[in-house]
Amino acid sequence: MDEAAEIAAHDPGHEVARDRAARLPAASEPIRAGEHEVRVGTASWTDPTMTAAGVFYPAEARTAEDRLRFYAGQFPVVEVDASYYAIPARETAELWVERTPASFRFDVKAHALMTGQPSEVKRLPKAIREELPAELAAKPRIYGKDLPPELYDEVWSSFGRAIEPLKEAGRLGAVFLQFPRWVFPSNENRELILDARRRLGVEVAAEFRNATWFNEKNAERTLRYLEDNRVPYVMVDGPQGLKSSIPPVTAVTSPELAVVRFHGRRTDLWEKPNIPVVERFRYLYDEDQLADWVPRIREVAKAARQTHVLMNNCFGNYGTTNARELAALLRDQL
Repeated sequence: MDEAAEIAAHDPGHEVARDRAARLPAASEPIRAGEHEVRVGTASWTDPTMTAAGVFYPAEARTAEDRLRFYAGQFPVVEVDASYYAIPARETAELWVERTPASFRFDVKAHALMTGQPSEVKRLPKAIREELPAELAAKPRIYGKDLPPELYDEVWSSFGRAIEPLKEAGRLGAVFLQFPRWVFPSNENRELILDARRRLGVEVAAEFRNATWFNEKNAERTLRYLEDNRVPYVMVDGPQGLKSSIPPVTAVTSPELAVVRFHGRRTDLWEKPNIPVVERFRYLYDEDQLADWVPRIREVAKAARQTHVLMNNCFGNYGTTNARELAALLRDQL
């Protein structure tokens, strides 16, 4: 199959994805394997391509509350992706708790400044913006390393206060530390993972975007470090053959939590500049591709008390369709 045909096969439109999902029941309950649980969901519930009319949500789900309540009736876990771009208010997390059942779990992506990535100044909390030195306040984007130490500390404190309602209610899965391509293996960068856990006082999970973490020299050391410190490694399925490509390694580095994220396989768009972020995830897995992961997730689930499987291909209803399909496959085989 040539590249154009391959792309077309995995980007068939939301009507095709909707028809595939309609054949399957909701996946609202965790899948149990003895004392272990597997939760399957998506990495967003609010992307505009997902909330567009007729895509995933019913017509009557018109408000943020309606949509979250509907989503939580379909899946038992979700990743909060918006927290990467802007630190949420504590009151927002309180509403998330109110609108979801007690068994529901939220994984929360760390804010960009917490993992060495830039943030738009206008999206920082007002209390932090007002304290920025003039030369930083005038910039459109800044990095955590640019901040005075007390303001960098406040970024972490603000994030910690924001997720506290989830922690208090027992709804927090983990904070995801997604390190960018320019964070390479070093003692200093490995320490960033443990520093994040110390600052937040909650479970953190690490995902890498620099392929050298898993080259011949570093792969064993990377996993050993995470295992020694009981930090969950975020296993990924994503585009291969690029500088940011991480191999689909299966490794459980914490007995409490394992995480698998599916990014889609859009090699043509994954590192393409100046496109909407959601375009990189415009990929609908076929059933054979999902089935290949079932025995691997089955082994993962034996080693971790909780396993969270998150479809990050959240373009339209691609992620929700694949989440429902994968959950059905896992229910049959766990």
